[in-house]
Amino acid sequence: MLNVASDLPEDPALLKALIAQLQAQNKKLTTTLRAHDLIVQALRLQIARLRKQAFGKSSEKIEREIEQLEFALEDVLVSIAQQDLVTSDQDDSEAQAAAASAETAPGPRPSRRPRVSADTPRQRHELDPGSTCPECGGELRLVGEDVSEILEMITAKLQVIEVARPKKSCRCCEKMVQVPAPSRPIPGSMAGGSLLAYVLISKFDDHLPLYRQNEIIARMGADIPRSTLADWCGRSMRILQPVIDRIEASVLGSDILHADDTPIRVLAPERRAKGIGKGVMQGRIWGYVCDQRPWAGTAPPGVVYRYAPNWKAEHVLAHLGSASGILQADAYKGYAKLYEPVADGEPRFREAACFAHWRRDFHDIWTSQKSEIAHEALERIGQLYDIERKIAGQPADIRRAVRQELSRPKLDALHSWAEKQLTRISAKGDLAKAFRYALGRWHAFSLFIDDGRVAIDNNAAERAVRPICLGKKNWLFAGSETGAETLARAMTLIESAKMNGLDPQAYITDLLNRIHDHKINRIDELLPWNWVPLTIPQALAV
Repeated sequence: MLNVASDLPEDPALLKALIAQLQAQNKKLTTTLRAHDLIVQALRLQIARLRKQAFGKSSEKIEREIEQLEFALEDVLVSIAQQDLVTSDQDDSEAQAAAASAETAPGPRPSRRPRVSADTPRQRHELDPGSTCPECGGELRLVGEDVSEILEMITAKLQVIEVARPKKSCRCCEKMVQVPAPSRPIPGSMAGGSLLAYVLISKFDDHLPLYRQNEIIARMGADIPRSTLADWCGRSMRILQPVIDRIEASVLGSDILHADDTPIRVLAPERRAKGIGKGVMQGRIWGYVCDQRPWAGTAPPGVVYRYAPNWKAEHVLAHLGSASGILQADAYKGYAKLYEPVADGEPRFREAACFAHWRRDFHDIWTSQKSEIAHEALERIGQLYDIERKIAGQPADIRRAVRQELSRPKLDALHSWAEKQLTRISAKGDLAKAFRYALGRWHAFSLFIDDGRVAIDNNAAERAVRPICLGKKNWLFAGSETGAETLARAMTLIESAKMNGLDPQAYITDLLNRIHDHKINRIDELLPWNWVPLTIPQALAV
């Protein structure tokens, strides 16, 4: 580049060419810098979002991800600082594409194409140019084709199915012949299985309140009162109770259970009539999970939800009945009786603690106080999780062997370090409370070392109650205790189906259509892990 006026050419044409060249270079550099600015903004936005996330098993993992993003941000800033007026290797179209990508995708770059299931119906539209050439009129021959795809939404619609049963009489004996009426999911109701499943999934899985469903269905051409929709939900769950009972028996029969609970508000107008409160009570939904997939167990995965009107221990004891084995849960005092020795001197359940709960305490302290001790605790616990990620899905004996070799020394060091910290910090602070939470139950925190079936945390149960937490933000409260029990039954079916890789709407539709004609002694065929949908000939035969 020419730097002094004396180096400029005298010829006006050459001067114009030089100016045009400099303008082009300047335009490219401006576009490149704009793209870098957008990337910087996107990285900063993603870092800010990650810093706000302090819940769940990924809290310590998020800190590591933030560090990686900050390194990336530094690289971008250094690259911008080093820019000078030189020709960029990136042309205008590439810079604009990068800018558009950074502007529309503040997080990880999404896939360019949506993932479409192979089972999705397809319709072929062929645009044939004909059999003769438009230029010379000659005959055309096929040499290939270009195929592109467009993803469309076919709007849901209601359909009335008329079931006609002609009556016929025999000309010889005058006998009247008529095909028996097929059974309906809800006797006496015009609701079909697919409509009932749609209402159930919309309410309990998509968290769509019934008054909104009333409006949606009205746009489809049917005015179904909200009270009718609520009645359908309750009666459907009572009809499917045999399947729900078998799911509960299977899950609670497991010798390793995860448990967690979440509060829900329940309308109780009778309390207001008696002058007790504002007519709303605080109930609880418990979730009990059997999931042996992390250690290649043979028991099918499933979850059971139970409603209770309060947080008393008697409900947990009633839910678990005669169950026994290992219970992985938080430090709720209601579980204490389950860990007490019984007649033979052994407890009904051995207690397994949750490192995710403990780690969350340190993460909160690190976020609010920037405590170096809390940060080191996160790092030490994170090292245990690094080992767990490597053995996920491995058989229990392999998991135990790896933990004995790699995790035990780190866990012993963590225990010694935690005890030492208690002698150095205030006994009344949050840090001391966090350390005492684990040190007082260290036998529960170390059980996973000696038993490869035990998980390092209780995230299986936390994932199970998360749909309830999400749902109550939409429906705010259950209309009654009966409604809360219906919620628990419906979620047992839906979430167990999802854990077994099923489409819950297709599964519940099939159950409702088959349940009245299915033999009760073969009810296990309808459980999520055994279910096979009817073929068309089988459906017609039913």
